[in-house]
Amino acid sequence: MSEENQDDQDLSLIEHLEALRATLIKCFTSVAVILPFSFFFAPKTLDFLIGRLVGNNNITLNYFSPMEVFILQIKLALLLSLLAAFPYIAKKIWDFLLPALYEKERNFIRNIVFSSTLLFVFGVTFCLFVILPLIINFGMSFASSHIQAVFGISNIINLALGLSFTFGLMFQVPLVTHFLIKWDILSYEAISSKRPYVVVAILILAALLTPPDIVSQLLLFLPTYLLFELGLIFSKGTKRDEKV
Repeated sequence: MSEENQDDQDLSLIEHLEALRATLIKCFTSVAVILPFSFFFAPKTLDFLIGRLVGNNNITLNYFSPMEVFILQIKLALLLSLLAAFPYIAKKIWDFLLPALYEKERNFIRNIVFSSTLLFVFGVTFCLFVILPLIINFGMSFASSHIQAVFGISNIINLALGLSFTFGLMFQVPLVTHFLIKWDILSYEAISSKRPYVVVAILILAALLTPPDIVSQLLLFLPTYLLFELGLIFSKGTKRDEKV
């Protein structure tokens, strides 16, 4: 390799690193710019989450240190900032990757990002509106005249955020199943014949990703397994496209 070609490659690498650096700075800056506005909506978001989780139950959430609620609001403000800045961040990352991609690769990434985002939103929504109220109601069912439930606000909100993120991830199962079959990594017959192993794997993941109680684990396992079967149904007969 000539010295001139080596210099051109070094320059190209430096240019790509500079472009990546500029992209990351813009992404972090967008979150920082939105953050002060997110602090305004954080208390309202906290009230909304509490309303969804508590429902009609006669529950008073408690906090046990002076800064506990404020720290929760900071977490929610950061989360809201990331959500609000996500379209801009996705656009900047896309602009950075676009020149290096062929048309089929661009279409593939568009499809997988759209499908993954949609499934993640469905998972979070399902968790907030169905699963978490069920968990709270189940916990309240043990209350009696001698046993009263005392819930800490941090425990409840952290549970809500953690489980929502977990359900968002686990709702990617049909997408993963579809692309494993579509790209000939595994065949439909190979996956469908390994259902017992899939069941065990999902149970293990549910145990690792949820609080240490059987109810949360089952509530994550059941929809995840149904999504796995749904992914198999939609993937049956799927064949791999030409290589991009």
